[in-house]
Amino acid sequence: MAECLYYASGGRFPIVMMNADRSTALPWNIYGDQRDSLSQLDSGWIQAYAENAQEALDLALMSYKIAEDKRVSTPFMANLDGFVLTHTYETVDIPEREQADRFLPPYETDNRMDFDNPKNMAFSAGPDYNYIFKYKEHEGILAARQVINETEKEFAEIFGRSYTGLVENYLTDDAEYIIVTLGSIAGLCRETADKLRSQGVKAGVLRIRYMRPFPNQEIAETLKNAKAYAVLEKDISFGNEGTVFTNVNSALKKADVNVKGYNYIGGLGGRNISSADIEKIFSDMENGAETVNFIGIGGENNG
Repeated sequence: MAECLYYASGGRFPIVMMNADRSTALPWNIYGDQRDSLSQLDSGWIQAYAENAQEALDLALMSYKIAEDKRVSTPFMANLDGFVLTHTYETVDIPEREQADRFLPPYETDNRMDFDNPKNMAFSAGPDYNYIFKYKEHEGILAARQVINETEKEFAEIFGRSYTGLVENYLTDDAEYIIVTLGSIAGLCRETADKLRSQGVKAGVLRIRYMRPFPNQEIAETLKNAKAYAVLEKDISFGNEGTVFTNVNSALKKADVNVKGYNYIGGLGGRNISSADIEKIFSDMENGAETVNFIGIGGENNG
């Protein structure tokens, strides 16, 4: 069904999808990793990754406002880790209807069927014009950077909960070793960083909240003074490395930031990532490791 994603983005339809991130078949698996959404980074959708149930709920509100903004007009995929977030209980603050109505005005769009003012929609376009439509899609997602910041500011004023834009930093100001991750595993990474800080290790965590638009500048700024960083992700681009690592490494190269990076792939098919696994990642950053590492699997498959 992935082709439908391209139809939606190419048509500039501000659809919102709450996507339960799950492992892709085969083998069949009902548990969660992030391969299904990360495989669609090029489909033209904004992509956000929730850490917990509250953020997932709040993204459900913010995503409509972002997607429907005329500067953006782009579908929005809000990703929450399968099973970890979709099949567990958490206490959340559910907004009042009056608050939601104040935040989200009635839906209006010019991109619709209108018998009084008919227009051609979902049409074909040859090479000369197709290229320009694709460039406009790109501009729409780039425009989302500003709209996300504006939307989060208004959200905080109405609902009292604040978010941090495309990324979230934790203890990174003076960190020598930083784990970069996304989704629900970020909480355990922060707990592990706290533990290591008490032992004298300058550990930090950078959580990517949005994979599209990608936070190139924010990542480069956070990692530029670190001794090493490690990307921990629930994804693999078979035959190469994790997709998040590829994007992070590209951000640093473009900014001419030279810091040693490691890639740790885990959690595929819902396999557990433990605090001991995360401690080992921080230890490897200090002592050295292969560039690409599969948690729980050693030997020649790593690297």
